[in-house]
Amino acid sequence: MEASAMRAALFIVLATAAVTATASSEADTVLLLSTSLDADFFLGNVSWSARVSISRGLDFFFRWEEGDFLDRVVVGWRVARKMAVAPLLRAAVVLCLAMSVMLLVEVVSMAVCSLAVKLLRRRPEKRYKWEPIKGDLESGNLAYPMVLVQIPMYNEKEDLVELECKFWASKGMNIYYEVRGNRKGYKAGALKEGMEHSYVQQCDFVAIFDSDFQPESDFLMRAIPFLVYNPKIALVQARWDFVNSTECLMTRIQKMTLDYHFKVEQEAGSSTFAFFGFNGTAGVWRKSAIDEAGGWKDRTTVEDMDLAVRASLKGWKFVYVGDIKVRSELPSSFKAYRHQQHRWTCGAANLFRKVAIETVMTKEVSLWKKFHVLYSFFFVRKIVAHIVTFVLYCVVIPASVLVPEVSIPTWGVVYIPTTITVLNAIRNPRSIHLMPFWILFENVMSMHRMKATMVGLFEAGGVNEWVVTEKLGDALKGKPETQILEKPPIRLKDRITFSEIGFAVFLFFCACCDVAFGENYYYVYIYLQALAFLVVGFGYVGSFIPNS
Repeated sequence: MEASAMRAALFIVLATAAVTATASSEADTVLLLSTSLDADFFLGNVSWSARVSISRGLDFFFRWEEGDFLDRVVVGWRVARKMAVAPLLRAAVVLCLAMSVMLLVEVVSMAVCSLAVKLLRRRPEKRYKWEPIKGDLESGNLAYPMVLVQIPMYNEKEDLVELECKFWASKGMNIYYEVRGNRKGYKAGALKEGMEHSYVQQCDFVAIFDSDFQPESDFLMRAIPFLVYNPKIALVQARWDFVNSTECLMTRIQKMTLDYHFKVEQEAGSSTFAFFGFNGTAGVWRKSAIDEAGGWKDRTTVEDMDLAVRASLKGWKFVYVGDIKVRSELPSSFKAYRHQQHRWTCGAANLFRKVAIETVMTKEVSLWKKFHVLYSFFFVRKIVAHIVTFVLYCVVIPASVLVPEVSIPTWGVVYIPTTITVLNAIRNPRSIHLMPFWILFENVMSMHRMKATMVGLFEAGGVNEWVVTEKLGDALKGKPETQILEKPPIRLKDRITFSEIGFAVFLFFCACCDVAFGENYYYVYIYLQALAFLVVGFGYVGSFIPNS
């Protein structure tokens, strides 16, 4: 029974193959059948004519002349493309277009809100009570609220920091130099331990600055009144300014991205729901709000955003004050920038996973605010934006030139990205000439951001990886030989990133196919995007400081 079933199954397969077989002489097919297979064993009592047909089918598959083989490869690709690749690509197109519409709606709504604030002059001082805190000659410093200023440090030289603290302490400044014995929890762990000292209990507010930030002398006098006269405000966030934004093309692009973040995203969140993500520095917290929210937690690499979400779910309000600017330094090497973006992106996605249920279940905020936090703030901006940027503009559009059965509507390829780019350019008018470079570089970075998003969502390896962002400080001063493009290091492993180069090869292949066989002009964009991946892959991005 088993042998008969085996013979019948083989007969069906070979008979099916014989339908498409090429013609061959009867003698040749008999010879092939007798030498390659045991016909009596496999075919049993099958008629002679059936054996001839099956032999022709076998001959089709066992003849390996070069021309026939290439033809079969082409035919096989067409069949696979029609049966498997095209349906999958169509599904990807539909999904990407849906995400593009979601992102467009979010971008337009934020742009309208931020522009309305600007045009109607709805400054924070008009929305909230604000007036200068006046001193008292009799009370002296006691007339002012006590503020704890924390400056967490990680890769600075400890002996120099300690000497600086001792210098100011000798002049009567109330300053403390604290060192913990481990790095558990990284920045969150440091801030949490810093809040446990006895002198902290004397303070009502906590101002936080990273070590490269340089606030003006009147920073507290401008920020603290929002907290003093508005008891429901928990956080005052200032805007970042940059001392090295013109150092190289990469720092210029970073400035464009961060300016949009502050002018549009933070402003829109502050003026609508009084909620946005704390930027981790250049901000002042109400100490009681930190305590009520549960303090600093190290469950993700975005401890600042984590605290902001938990405080907001307790009903606290945040205010962004764009007129208060704090100078800081941008990472000017691509390696440092990539690590920073991985930490921010991965941490945000991982936080979304951890707080989603908590946000839904809380009863202290409105349903509308829950929707804003989960959908607008997290899902669209922290998840969808990174996925659609890479998948649509770096994968689906280039791959569509290889699959003519799939077409992407013009509004998805041209109108939506153009609208988003124009809305960004409106808030960065001085950098409008850099928009093409911004688009190409952001698409390259989307590959790393999407990877980080997936790591955060699924808590894969490296989800809590913390790499301190390296910054050059004063290293650039007095060195006129500093280059606009980064000079690749001598060692090959430090010079090349194969992920970008490999993707550049894929894009070049797609562009060439579009030139040869396509009916659209995608190759113009694809060639430029491939060049951008190649430039980054060979290390020609950022600034370079010679070792000497």
